[in-house]
Amino acid sequence: MNAPTRNLTDVNQPLLFEMMRSFTTLAQTLNLSHAVAELNSTRQTVRRHISQLEEAKQAKLFTVENRRYLLTDAGRKALPEALDILARGTGWLTGQSGQINGLQFLRHEDTSGWCHYQQQHPIARAFSSTGDLLHSVIRAWSMAGGYIEDDAFKDVRPYCTVSRSVNGRWLFTEVGDLSSYVSWFGWKRARSSIGASLGEMPGGSGFGLLVDAAYQEVEATQSMRLDHVYTLFPRGDDGVLSPICYERLLLGGRYPDHSYAMITVVRRTYDVEIHSVTNDMLRLMPEDMLM
Repeated sequence: MNAPTRNLTDVNQPLLFEMMRSFTTLAQTLNLSHAVAELNSTRQTVRRHISQLEEAKQAKLFTVENRRYLLTDAGRKALPEALDILARGTGWLTGQSGQINGLQFLRHEDTSGWCHYQQQHPIARAFSSTGDLLHSVIRAWSMAGGYIEDDAFKDVRPYCTVSRSVNGRWLFTEVGDLSSYVSWFGWKRARSSIGASLGEMPGGSGFGLLVDAAYQEVEATQSMRLDHVYTLFPRGDDGVLSPICYERLLLGGRYPDHSYAMITVVRRTYDVEIHSVTNDMLRLMPEDMLM
């Protein structure tokens, strides 16, 4: 006989958030003492949380060998979703994450003065952009079937950056000479970025997961996504943080060996629509940086 399915109402739902924090922290440290210290909890509480989750999911999340915790296959599969749920829940509670017309909206400001605003838009918005770059790239991407080496893609390729996922990190494989990356950061940094990661966002790991959700979405669907962004980036060789606003198009592509390639196209423009970002804020980006 099959085991009865555990009813969600049997789970202590008010404690679910804390149970998931215990799981994700222990999964990342694989050491009960370290997890207890990080959570400011007790060994008994963390063990109880793990046991409750395992009972609810009807699967072992950890094994213990010589007092060291190891994730099971079920635990490894559950971890990314748990981290995502926690990041979204925390972001929603703090006002960092939400939805506008059913699409993602992110907002973060910290005491250092750094900020990041990001609003997802329907793909159709790319075709009403004040510039031709985005819809030219979409058209070429479609004709090329997503393959970056296809002749149909060669004219727009210099405006793109291309990256590959390695162990959960996106590493640059190509930076186009006419891309926003080159004209903002400079030729020296652009040429030095091949093989480097896209970098971690300020604002903490939780906010970083929310920002990374765009890349995960495009990779999973092998399609495209449009976001408008206002943030601060270091500019040129001096590395001084400067305001920047842009349209960003992510497209799922293919290398010649059919492996996955993330294609990114950025167009710096004042023609962005982001909740809470005023026209005065957008105009802080120097006019000579428009594309």
